[in-house]
Formats: sequence, C-alpha cells, structure tokens
Amino acid sequence: MSRRKFLVIADDTPEFDAALRFASRRARSTGGHVALLKVIEPAVFEHWSGVREEMERQERAEAEAMLQKLAEQVVDISGSPPEFLIRHNDSVRAAIRGVVEEDPDIKILVLAASPGGRNPGALISSIAKDGVSWGRRKLPVTVVPGDLTDEEIADLA
Repeated sequence: MSRRKFLVIADDTPEFDAALRFASRRARSTGGHVALLKVIEPAVFEHWSGVREEMERQERAEAEAMLQKLAEQVVDISGSPPEFLIRHNDSVRAAIRGVVEEDPDIKILVLAASPGGRNPGALISSIAKDGVSWGRRKLPVTVVPGDLTDEEIADLA
C-alpha cells in the first residue's frame, strides 16, 4: 500500500515553520504523512579524518535532535509521526533528488517562500531558474507564503 508523503526540508529559515505546518495539515486532511529531510553539508577536514568523523557525528546528533523536536509539532497537527531523512550532501537539490528517487511514496515537495516579499529563498529561486528536475521522477512542488498564520493554513490545507 502506498503512503502519500509530503516532503519538507528541515532547516533554520524563518519560512520553514509555514512549510511544516502546511504539510502537516495537508497530511492530516488527505491521510498522508510528513517526511522531514535534514541535509548536512560534508565537513571539510581532509587532513584529519578523525576530526572530520567527529564533526559529522556531532552534526548528525544535532540533526536527529532537531527532527525529534519537530516531530512533536508534526504529530500534534497531522496525527502521525513524521519520517526522518538525514542526508550528507553538497546541495539540498541533490539530496532531494536522491530521496525522491529512493522513495516513490514521496508525492509532493512543500516549500515556503521567504516572508516580506523579498527574495523567495535559495531553493525556490533555484527551482524557478533550473526547473523541477528530480531525476527520473516528476514531483509537484507546493510553495506557500512563509508568513501564513495558523488560521490561513487551516483554511487552505
């Protein structure tokens, strides 16, 4: 049985919370689930592999702690726990491409635009410029305003 998943990129941007709340609400209203992707850029310590490995271990532990904290919010809104995806990659786009190719249940990528009418955000700008190429699969992208209130999200999702 296919589980419809809404993929959200877990980061520290101001608009992330809107994307997470929207995806969680949509998951609840459609019987789907949220998948949270945390991308860790590789550490650059070529000469001291022990230092690099320790840095990567710490970054992974921090990523897991962040996702655990976010899981509470997802469960409160969607009613089910999210799936955690942690990837070491040089770019968010490449990480998205990898998880989309690996998991056919991921059906929609949910992003939020930067609030305040500024630049919409690096990933959205990249998609607008380069298109939505996720390997061999086509994946719809939902872009929500980053400053949506809970009431507006409830109305839309």
